[in-house]
Amino acid sequence: MRKTLRVHALRTAAIVGSLALALAGCGGTGEVSRPVAGTWEEVVAAANAEGAVTIYSTQAQPVLADLEKAFETAYPQIDLTVVRGVDADLLSRIDAESRTGKGTGDIAVITDVSWMQQAEGTDAAVEVVGPAFDAPEYRPADSIIEGKFFLEGAVILGFGWNTAGYPKGIRTAQDLLDPALKGKVGIVTPATSPTYIDYYDHIEENYGGRDFLRQLAQNNPRIYPSSQPLGQALASGEIVAALMCNPMLPERAAGAPVAWTEGPHVWGARWYGLALGSAPHPNAAQVLADFMVSRPGQQATSPGYGAVLPDIDGALAVAQDVPDQNLEVTIGEGAERYRNEWEGIFQ
Repeated sequence: MRKTLRVHALRTAAIVGSLALALAGCGGTGEVSRPVAGTWEEVVAAANAEGAVTIYSTQAQPVLADLEKAFETAYPQIDLTVVRGVDADLLSRIDAESRTGKGTGDIAVITDVSWMQQAEGTDAAVEVVGPAFDAPEYRPADSIIEGKFFLEGAVILGFGWNTAGYPKGIRTAQDLLDPALKGKVGIVTPATSPTYIDYYDHIEENYGGRDFLRQLAQNNPRIYPSSQPLGQALASGEIVAALMCNPMLPERAAGAPVAWTEGPHVWGARWYGLALGSAPHPNAAQVLADFMVSRPGQQATSPGYGAVLPDIDGALAVAQDVPDQNLEVTIGEGAERYRNEWEGIFQ
């Protein structure tokens, strides 16, 4: 059964603290940066003075490039630096920066709900504020957890294929068992993110259970660390079919011979953003967070994904309506047991 996270409405009080004020972090030597007190206009002015902001994100590189362009157009005095990675690597980096108080990242976008639960009540993230968070169309009561973790979108994963290498295409998971695809199917390891465990749980629930995975293993699939390099391998012809990939809109727009389907059972994972407690640019972090859930920000990041606002061109789903992860298999002993069982099948 999918567990629903405890969601709280965004508190609309004025931003607390002052520029460059640091409060001692709990449980370590780190410090928590706070944005200026005052109006939103004063926060933006302070962000412009900071002049830079860095995002750590698990989102696809083309999406992040579009976000960078849109944000710097809206806020030309602030330079956005993008650091992309998988949940495991980014969260390790965030934890280290939080412990030491020597931060490089200002904003993060992740899918690891278990980490968020562990971070509740700590100084890893600070409360987010801004006019876009108060907009009724954002559905703040459904979109913000503890005032800190804000819903930014949702990745929708499905089945992909290289139209030149496998023109008959993929319609459902069972199509990947075609003997002609032996050694040519790409899959993603669940070791890098609980989100991938959730996807495999979805596959088992809807496409034949553990027996399907065992049959797929007999087709000698290639294993990738995340869906992004898998998509690149599909576009290049290194593989010709994929169990787990996004719609690959940039690749298709560039002329790559790839196609995609969500299959008969749609799966998605929510992306949550947070302003980091160790942020060296706390005001720019707030401005970027607000921009990401505004209409221009969503138009940059949501085509081919789930959007947190209605009527975003190219969005595939409403992110607020994407079910939460199955926490019985994505955290704790359940996650460890699933990874071990998966490795026993595929490695």
